Amino acid sequence: MSDINPMAEIFGFPIDNNSERALYYRENRLCPFNNRFPNCTKDKADDPLGVCCVNHSGNMVITCPTRFREDWKILRNAAAFVWPKGTKWTSLPEIRLTDANGLSAGNVDYVIIKCDDNGNIADFASIEVQGVYISGNLRKPFQEYMRNPSADFNWNGPNYPHPDYLSSSRKRLIPQMLYKGGIFKAWRKKQCVVIQKSFFETLPKLPQVNKNKADIAWFLYDLEYNEAEKQNHLVLYDTIYTEFEPALDKIIYTNPGNIEDFVGQLQEKLEERKSNAPEPHSVFELL
Repeated sequence: MSDINPMAEIFGFPIDNNSERALYYRENRLCPFNNRFPNCTKDKADDPLGVCCVNHSGNMVITCPTRFREDWKILRNAAAFVWPKGTKWTSLPEIRLTDANGLSAGNVDYVIIKCDDNGNIADFASIEVQGVYISGNLRKPFQEYMRNPSADFNWNGPNYPHPDYLSSSRKRLIPQMLYKGGIFKAWRKKQCVVIQKSFFETLPKLPQVNKNKADIAWFLYDLEYNEAEKQNHLVLYDTIYTEFEPALDKIIYTNPGNIEDFVGQLQEKLEERKSNAPEPHSVFELL
């Protein structure tokens, strides 16, 4: 798929899929991936940005977290990590989490729950689902496509959209893992993270452990295109098992560059300042 078209899926279907079902979902702005409502609600409920994933460097990158709900594979695979086969379990979405002071720590995307024979809660675990943020303008090409849908749609407008993996991890995923994940770790409850393989590959290499020792299971999904159906399907590519602190330490601490290079940069800036009129805040002062 070419990057001259940024959109890989619209309202659940590739743009070259003109089947009766695909057209029906497109025309009615519906979501086929178990959204809370029948319609797509991404960005705006009354004018949804119905792009499920984008094209980038030959890959399809999931930008809408609802896309991961296809056939609810994420719940089944998470439960298989936490409990043995045959366990009776269920799930609840968007559960509010508070800290010891009663302050909100945010919502947990899903909590999977193990029940005893009387229907009482015996155990639980968390699931966090993270799509990828977009830099650039995705709405303009989307609106242009919706005005004139075509399998040959191209876009070369300004501010071309592309995945922003760095913001997705530092501004979203990691703060959630530190705050909400810290609470579940204190409770000694398992955690599951659902992301795409290409997103995980942008993170530092995490120290892995055996499944039975893991605090966190990182479920790496991807999309596979079925030529006969002209449809993409969510598949589990791999599962990475880690402990909480070693994994988060590896992600949040950056390997430092050479201090001499940084000092050299400072010296260059200082020399530039000496050759120009001093700014009010740049005058040397004695303590």
